[in-house]
Parts: sequence; structure tokens; C-alpha cells
Amino acid sequence: MEDTKTRMVETEQTQCAKNESSLCPGADITVPEEPCDDIQVKELDKRASGQAFEVILAAPAPDAKGDFPLSPPKKKDVSLEEIQRKLDAAEERRKNHEAEVLKHLAEKREHEKEVLQKAMEENNNFSKMAEEKLNQKMEANKENRTALMAAMNEKFKEKDKKLEEVRKNKETKEGTSED
Repeated sequence: MEDTKTRMVETEQTQCAKNESSLCPGADITVPEEPCDDIQVKELDKRASGQAFEVILAAPAPDAKGDFPLSPPKKKDVSLEEIQRKLDAAEERRKNHEAEVLKHLAEKREHEKEVLQKAMEENNNFSKMAEEKLNQKMEANKENRTALMAAMNEKFKEKDKKLEEVRKNKETKEGTSED
């Protein structure tokens, strides 16, 4: 009875492997000629849509060596000199990092100073240009006003001359008519 079950499992394993290789033509499945004692296949479900199997692997032999050690490798003893060397290296890295940060901050402050100085220069230049333009406009207005006042004075002088002439003419006419 035991022998028949083993043959049935072997037959199922072979059929399953053949079915898988026919379903997946690129799969490299080789069917062992002799039965493997460390693999056991149980049929779980058989339907028209397919079959379900459970593959049970046997526990590894105690004398077999695995690819990976079960425990992590033991740490070697670290000497006081090694610890001191590592501490010194860490201190050096910390100092280098601190120097980099300070250098970066100094560069940033220098850039801020340059930007502020440039802004102040531009503001001063703008103020000077605006003041110069205002002075030029005021000077031009003053000259125009002076010229306008001079023209008006000239006009008034001419009117005064004409009025004086008219008075003289009137006085002479009155003086001749009185005689």
C-alpha cells in the first residue's frame, strides 16, 4: 500500500512537471528519473480550470552547511588604540563639517553685504539723478520765469512810453488849444 502511494506521488510529480513545462515553454524544468525523498507533493484541488498542489520540502540535513551562517559573525576585539583612532577621525570629521558650515555662512553673509551695498549705491545714484533732474527743471523754470518777467517788463515799458507819448500829445493839444 505504501509502495502504491509513493508511485502515485512520483507519477503526479512527473505529470505536473510535464504539464508545467508544456504550459511554460521557456521554463527549464527537469523531471528527475528517480524519486526525491526531500520533496513531497500533495494535490489540493483539481478542476477543469487547473490543478492546485502543495509542495512540501523536507527539513535540511543537520550535517548540511547552509549558504549563510545562522548567527552573525563575531566582532573582533577592538583595542584602545583603534578606539582612539576612530574618535580622532570622528573629531576631525566634525571639525571639517563645522568649518564647512562656517565657511558657507561667511559666504552667505558676504553675499548679503554685497547685495545691500549694491542696493544702497543704486538708491544713492537714483537720489542724485532725481536731485539733478529737479535742479535742472527748477533752473529752467527760473530762467523761463526771468525771461517772461523781462518780456512783460519790456511790454509795460513800451506801454508806459506810449501812454507818456499820448499824454504829451494831449498836453500839447490842450496847450495849443488854450492859446
